[in-house]
Amino acid sequence: MDPTGAQQPPSPDGGAPSSPPPQPEPSLNPGTVEELHRLAQGVSPMAFEGAKLLVNKGLSNNFQVSHTLTLSNSMPSGYRFGTTYVGTNMLSPMEPGTVLMGDVDPSGNMTANIVHSPLDRLRCKMIAQIQQSKWQSVQFTGDYKADLYTASLTLGNPDLIHGTGVAVLHYLRAVTKHISLGAEFAYQASPQIPGGHIGVLGVLGRYQTDDMALSGQISNSGSLHASFYQKCSENLQIGVEMETNFKMQESSASLGYEFDVGKGGFVLRGSVDTNYLVKSVMEKKLLPLPFTLALCSLINHKKGSYQFGCGLIIG
Repeated sequence: MDPTGAQQPPSPDGGAPSSPPPQPEPSLNPGTVEELHRLAQGVSPMAFEGAKLLVNKGLSNNFQVSHTLTLSNSMPSGYRFGTTYVGTNMLSPMEPGTVLMGDVDPSGNMTANIVHSPLDRLRCKMIAQIQQSKWQSVQFTGDYKADLYTASLTLGNPDLIHGTGVAVLHYLRAVTKHISLGAEFAYQASPQIPGGHIGVLGVLGRYQTDDMALSGQISNSGSLHASFYQKCSENLQIGVEMETNFKMQESSASLGYEFDVGKGGFVLRGSVDTNYLVKSVMEKKLLPLPFTLALCSLINHKKGSYQFGCGLIIG
């Protein structure tokens, strides 16, 4: 009997009435500033020129290797061997606790990515590149994800001996269910910079619903970056990006789209920008074989140049 006098229904086992278990509230974490324009950028095609063959082979549930052969005039050609390891610890159904990725070519040039979460709320990342037997670049990032905000610290090419490098501090907080606001501070120290160092402060924000996202960020260096994403239907998505430098009085914008026919295994992505650059990539799964055919075209009307690409993905 509850306080209002209404009788509670008995439990299925005939015992005392039981109340439904409390349901966890959905997380309002806004993600990282690095992902601020991810939706709008995700619909734009990744164009390539020439011929490409990619073979993926899964050796286990956690380990995969890849072989890539590229023939191109506009990008480095040759063979690259890649590996990917995904740990068994899962922070969420789509976020593993540990990911190791790397690829290397016959000359020893290597790129490595390490993502590890020592704590449920802390994610650490490292990206390193070795070119011609020398460290080309290294970057460390730490993301702390709380219930309502994400704080990130990134260090690029830190050199404590010579006092050079780049440090970027990001903060993004969910103000409401749909609105997120944040700030960023970037600091760089280098002998090539007048005065030896420089700092840039910026603010940013995003309004996002289930099928739309509007993001923007502006800094005291005179730069503006804005994007808009819209899911028009189950098959069609569009994204718009604009970047402006008020000091240089330069501005550029691009419009991209993605048309996905899931049942037909057909995906078409395309984009056009204010520099008269038109790109398009078509991907078609050749079922029942584990093959994917990719056709790409790129036209630069300003330069009068044309590039085409053909790729085959196995696995």
